[in-house]
Amino acid sequence: MNQNKRFCLALDLKDDPALIKKYKEYHWSGQAWPEITDSIKSAGISDMQIYCTGNRLFMIMEVDETFDPKKKAEMDVNNPKVQEWERLMDQFQIPLPWAEDGQKWVPMDKIFQLA
Repeated sequence: MNQNKRFCLALDLKDDPALIKKYKEYHWSGQAWPEITDSIKSAGISDMQIYCTGNRLFMIMEVDETFDPKKKAEMDVNNPKVQEWERLMDQFQIPLPWAEDGQKWVPMDKIFQLA
């Protein structure tokens, strides 16, 4: 029985075609730093996909029963390579207008499902 759970999140990029292109380059298959993908997998995230339209990003995370968002946040704060990656990504990202202070990716609410 599949016990995975799905999280969908959104974030904006600065509306600059050159910055958006560079951000995409950092995320193309095989381009993300291995320490980053290792930290994602070690937190119980079994799959992660990021989609882009214009300057809006949409992330889908499939997580297993070991995933805990608070534990992942703590792991990230204590991982120097993740902090380096986050500082690098900050030059591309802007928070959504309704994001809380310091929040990047904002959880989305599911409003429809084809049954």
